[in-house]
Amino acid sequence: MALSRWARTALRLAAALGFAVIYVPLLLVLVNSLNPDRSASWPPPGLTLHWWHVAWQNAGAREALWVSVKAGLGATAIALVLGTLIAFAVARHRFFGRDTISFVVVLPIALPGIVTGIALNSAFGTVLEPLGVGLGLFTVIVGHATFCIVVVFNNVVARLRRTAGSYEEAAMDLGADTFRAFVDITFPLVRSALFAGGLLAFALSFDEIVVTTFTAGPGIETLPIWIFNNMTRPQQAPVVNVVAAVLVLLSVIPIYVAQRMSSDTATGGRV
Repeated sequence: MALSRWARTALRLAAALGFAVIYVPLLLVLVNSLNPDRSASWPPPGLTLHWWHVAWQNAGAREALWVSVKAGLGATAIALVLGTLIAFAVARHRFFGRDTISFVVVLPIALPGIVTGIALNSAFGTVLEPLGVGLGLFTVIVGHATFCIVVVFNNVVARLRRTAGSYEEAAMDLGADTFRAFVDITFPLVRSALFAGGLLAFALSFDEIVVTTFTAGPGIETLPIWIFNNMTRPQQAPVVNVVAAVLVLLSVIPIYVAQRMSSDTATGGRV
């Protein structure tokens, strides 16, 4: 469809405005992390790495970063196992309720985070507390895994639906057992989808704050929660800007790599 010159100009302006709304605030966070003033003055009188050094020396921020990494790795591991198993069941087998299972698996990422958080908090209090297991890092990992499974499932099932099952059948016809067919044929085909799904799952977990608020016990503070708790303290404003900038950079890397890996899935990488 050919667009008029006016229409193309209007679309470009709309796109530029949309990108500006999204990315200019992020750019301001990065600039403020280099602002020598304790207050977010604009324009900044100069640039400095002083606050980055101060942030690195902040024990609370370092501990929160480590908690976020552990929660992200734990949730990603669970999501990779369960999401992959469900994807293989849905994509490779026909059974009653298959579409319902796909819907139930994808639903958590569409629910408001506060609804998921309240539901998990109630479930943990009802089921785990009588067993002597309180809220803590374990419950945070389980809470994050509920929506991380979705991205792994979506990536793997998309790749499997683009890959004919005849590859595995041919391998077994040539004498390979189920495990050997998976290792030699299936896994190489879905490896990039698994990697992309794992990176996206880790990024989602690393940035999560709403579900974490309802599933973390006393003393458990992830990096997003640390930022939220300290952003209203004037003396901590420069350090919060630095930590927020680090969070942005750490989120961009896995999402970019996952996008590159997912593009292979979208273009139907084949053997």
